[in-house]
Amino acid sequence: MTSATPESAETQPWGRVDDDGTVSVREGEDWRVVGQYPDGTAEEALAYFERKYADLASEVTLLEVRRRRGGASAADLRGAARAVRERLTDAAAVGDLAALNVRLSALEETLSEATAEEAQAQRAAVDAAVAEREAIVVQIEAIAAKDPRSIQWKQTTTEVADLFARWQEHQSSAPRLPKAVGQQLWKRFRDARSIIDKNRREFYAGLDEQHKSARDAKTRLVERAEALAPQGEDGIGAYRGLLDQWKSAGRAGKKADDALWARFKAAGDVLYGARVERETADVEASKEKIEAKRALLDQAAGVAKESDNAKARALLTGIQRTWDEIGRIFPREAERGLDDQLRKIESALKQREDEDWKRNNPETKARQNDMTSQLQDAITKLEEELAAAEATKDKAAIAKAKDALEARKGWLRALGG
Repeated sequence: MTSATPESAETQPWGRVDDDGTVSVREGEDWRVVGQYPDGTAEEALAYFERKYADLASEVTLLEVRRRRGGASAADLRGAARAVRERLTDAAAVGDLAALNVRLSALEETLSEATAEEAQAQRAAVDAAVAEREAIVVQIEAIAAKDPRSIQWKQTTTEVADLFARWQEHQSSAPRLPKAVGQQLWKRFRDARSIIDKNRREFYAGLDEQHKSARDAKTRLVERAEALAPQGEDGIGAYRGLLDQWKSAGRAGKKADDALWARFKAAGDVLYGARVERETADVEASKEKIEAKRALLDQAAGVAKESDNAKARALLTGIQRTWDEIGRIFPREAERGLDDQLRKIESALKQREDEDWKRNNPETKARQNDMTSQLQDAITKLEEELAAAEATKDKAAIAKAKDALEARKGWLRALGG
């Protein structure tokens, strides 16, 4: 192996390679060993450790760019800088490590100052968030303090819901409040909302006339639903329309609601029962289709037995075409089961075709042949090194050569060589 000596400092100012492959980096007037690269030239050895330096320099540059562009918090960048500092200390790399340390130190100093500024800004943000949460509480407490008889309940219910939505959105998006402050504000909000809910329930409890109106409206809906019975399944659409009206008719009291709902649901059961009868007929009519598709699945079993992929594909395509011509099957569960069986056959053939393509892809074969050739050359060289080591009875060299030789033979076997 050649060696980069102090005389070559103009072309390789930061590194040198000894005859045994030991690589050192220049730090001031001294040299520090960073590793070994025994299986290559001095140029290759230096290039390897120079790439290590380039990686570290890239990490520092990335931190500098992220700091200039903004977006990331200074605290997060400080954590990243500490990690880079650990890798830079006594780094196994060849390059101007001193200059890189200077850049990183300057960045760390800037980030330290920025972190303090961010902490101050965070405190200000928390104070602002407390004020915003307090404003929401004040609004809902003002509603709770109103005379229930003067409240427009539909509008007020919307306002309370909006305030609660604002509370939730603020809780998820604003800075986290101190626990004691957050709990105290939530208790005030919750208590005010409880008062509003209580007043609303008491107000609606006295609306007997509205209950009577809802009861009359639902009675009419029941009568219209019962009148749909002669239409059978065709009446389901109209029944759903009546159901929407039912939902918006209001409450008629639990006892009246239960009795009216039983009649309304029974009217719907008649219509949906007609649908069940039709679906039962569809299932009966599907029996022949099911048998036809099962017969096709028996034919499709030949796809796996056909070794010629092109012939297998032609056979499957014909089966798929006939499959589609047979049409839909009821119940849907039976159709899905049959379709799943056919898809397994389709997937198996697709996998065979993909594997065949990979085996016969000229580019893949060329890459494998090139790698096989390189491994064979490496094995020949290692066998020569092993023979030389055995001749000198160098146990360490023998063990090293055997390990390297076995590894490359393993790679060659993996490539099929």
